[in-house]
This record gives sequence, structure tokens and C-alpha cells, in this order.
Amino acid sequence: MRVGIGYDVHRFNGKRPLKLGGVTIPSAKGLAGHSDADVLLHAVADALFGAVGAPDIGEQFPPGDPRYRQADSRRFVQAAVSAARRQGWSVGNVDATVVADSPRLIGYKTQMARAISRLLHVRASQVSVKAKTTEAFCPGKGGIAAHAVVLLRRAPRGAHKT
Repeated sequence: MRVGIGYDVHRFNGKRPLKLGGVTIPSAKGLAGHSDADVLLHAVADALFGAVGAPDIGEQFPPGDPRYRQADSRRFVQAAVSAARRQGWSVGNVDATVVADSPRLIGYKTQMARAISRLLHVRASQVSVKAKTTEAFCPGKGGIAAHAVVLLRRAPRGAHKT
């Protein structure tokens, strides 16, 4: 088994949609970033990369590289899953937490878990997405942070290794 931990944080930017976990969340403020700034998917990708000993998302998809400008963060998770599969690993489970004072995410956690499970090729029950507030502590009203932990296990023999 292998375990990886991922973390990401982005400031708010009102000029774009808010994407979390591959889901567009109704909000007056999106997040600033070179890609689509999906902090939850960035944290999941980094957890996967960490579990297989690969460089982090910032090294693999540099924020100054024009190829990744406005990129859909699902692309980063797909690359991380492929790296794990090439090494003979499959996802056991993911436990993730989004830290945000706004918007309220209670009605979107299940959608985010389902979207992430599809990217990881696992059942939705293998992905947990929680939401916590900061009570105005950092990042508070200035942005959103996300933490993710992933457990990888050896893929069954004959499993597809893309």
C-alpha cells in the first residue's frame, strides 16, 4: 500500500466560475489561478503523485506554461491516475476536505465525490468529500483550501495499466 497527501489553496477572483472537485458551484467569486484553479482536484492530483513518488502538480504542469492556461484540472488528475496505474497501483480510497467560509458546500459534496470517483475509476463510496469553515481564519473570506489523502493498493493482476 502507498499513501499520499495533497494540499492546495487559491485566492478568490470574481472573474471566473468556481470549480471544486470537477463541479461548477454557483458563486459570485471563482478562484484565481493559471488553470481552472480547482483546489480540490489539485489536492487529489498531488496526493496521487505523492503516493507514487512523482513530482508535484506544479512541477509537472508549471503555472507559467501557456499549455496549461485555463486547463481543466481533471486533466491533472487523469495524469496522476495514469502514473499510478503504470506503476501497478489502483486507488483504494480518497478522503478530502475543502476549507471555505463561502460558498456553502453542503449540497455539493456528493456531486464532487461522484465526479472524483469517475476520474479515479472507483465507486463513489471510495471517495469522501467534506467541507469545513475557518470561522474567518486563514484562508477565511480570501479564498479556498483543500486537503486530500489517497490510499493506493496493488492493482489486481491483469488490471488495465493506462
